[in-house]
Amino acid sequence: MHLTDEPIERPRMGRAPSTTHAEISHIALRLFMDHGFDQTTIDDIAREAGIGRRTFFRYFPSKNDLPWGEFDELLDRMRGHLADMPDDIPLMEQLRQAILDFNRVPEEEWEYHRRRMDLLLHVPTLLAHSTLRYASWRQVVAEHVARRLMLPEDDLIPQTMAWTCLGVCLAAYEQWLRERDATLLELLDEAFRLIDERIDTDVVRAHRSPRG
Repeated sequence: MHLTDEPIERPRMGRAPSTTHAEISHIALRLFMDHGFDQTTIDDIAREAGIGRRTFFRYFPSKNDLPWGEFDELLDRMRGHLADMPDDIPLMEQLRQAILDFNRVPEEEWEYHRRRMDLLLHVPTLLAHSTLRYASWRQVVAEHVARRLMLPEDDLIPQTMAWTCLGVCLAAYEQWLRERDATLLELLDEAFRLIDERIDTDVVRAHRSPRG
């Protein structure tokens, strides 16, 4: 058999194959939490899902991508959400609303989302990959800030605001993981409101002041 060949996929007796991002992601998250991320292989996940390796890779490029789910689609939605907002809404309020929407998870997904974020924030193997994903998320924020302030995307102000928003989100997530009774959106909303007024004022002042 060639290395690229794959046996015919046969569903496990008593269950249908899992063939959606969400189903495969849920199975993987359960295995990661039960056995550890590093100890769980793609073959383990594919076998539990009743699919073959080839099918697995149609849904996820790598094991490291599994905890992120459909992250790229969510980023596209946030980019569109920001672009559609009226210009009379203050900049930080636009960001707060869009980021809350980005993090809105159905109640039935809360426990899976908690497992997902616990892995992404605390598993060393995932940290390097997470850095790339965070960079993509920050880019969406920086693009919007730059467009609103008519600045280059790599200017200090858009980049600072993008990093600040990411820091606010990560702080809220860490708090959410520590406090089982906490509500993620309430923590995010509170955190953004803490910095909202000061950042909007300081950003406008800095944007109007000459540099150098």
